[in-house]
Amino acid sequence: MNSFTYTRADAIDVAVDERASEKTAKFIAGGTNLIDLMKENVERPTRLIDITRLPMTSITETVDGGLRLGALVTNADTAYDKRVVKRYPLLSQAILAGASPQLRNMATDGGNLMQRTRCYYFYDLATPCNKREPGSGCSAINGFNRIHAILGTRMSDGDGQLAEPQCIATHPSDMCVALAALDAVVRVTGKNGERAIPFADFHKLPGNTPHVDNTLEPDELITSIDLPANGFPKYHMYLKLRDRASYAFALVSVAVALEIENKTITNARIALGGVAHKPWRKPEAEALLVGKPATKENFQAVAESLLTGAQGYGHNTFKIELAKRAIVRALGQAAKLEPTA
Repeated sequence: MNSFTYTRADAIDVAVDERASEKTAKFIAGGTNLIDLMKENVERPTRLIDITRLPMTSITETVDGGLRLGALVTNADTAYDKRVVKRYPLLSQAILAGASPQLRNMATDGGNLMQRTRCYYFYDLATPCNKREPGSGCSAINGFNRIHAILGTRMSDGDGQLAEPQCIATHPSDMCVALAALDAVVRVTGKNGERAIPFADFHKLPGNTPHVDNTLEPDELITSIDLPANGFPKYHMYLKLRDRASYAFALVSVAVALEIENKTITNARIALGGVAHKPWRKPEAEALLVGKPATKENFQAVAESLLTGAQGYGHNTFKIELAKRAIVRALGQAAKLEPTA
């Protein structure tokens, strides 16, 4: 591990100023991902700015009937908060499906959004990685890519053709998949003031800048995550498919939130994890369910739409069919057409 300096910020504006004054500084709270990256020399901050004393440790009500999660609330405290369990059970399920109890006790909600990929090649300094060193290449494309992305890896080259992918890493968070389905809002503060970022716009697909994970400005600090009033407490499901029952990242995960009236779906949200560089949503696919009965046939049509354009790279090609089946299963469980156990 390289040498670095350490400071503790006692106010949000102080933390922002310190980060703005040193481009290679990093904020640190729980440190459950950053410290690992530093140990592996993937991240080399020259200064760590401790933000754990900042006033962002509460879950509070918002004026529109939602909840505001302070960025420093731990994942465990969020998952077990009575209001979250009752009004946003999808979020509680997703958090408890991730990591281990020890990590959830340390990891913060804001930090969860900032996790970096668990791609083997990203952590291996001996291999090329466009995320770690832009322009060096992506070792996963022709390497062992069983856990890698099948959606959102390619973009238009400007002539109507799909350019070759520069990164096929996936975003590792479970919590973020539920937040995407719930249409959460990320609140941040920087040198230019405060702003609110819709969750769908927070994380980025790789495109030509695979080393840039999100739309934060370099000096911006996440202060809270806002949950809307509608938490879909009746019809919801977080399904996570992985290689072992605990402490494993998703091969495919599905967050489903539905509203059903008189056996007809009136609102549908579906977010996928483990398949792309960010939690994957496709509103036009979700719209296929609105006004339709909750049937397996309708669920299968949505699954096909959500996976349109999916591309496997060899070892991970199985994920395409796995994701379709997971979507159908999660929708059936959310709609209470089949058991959840």
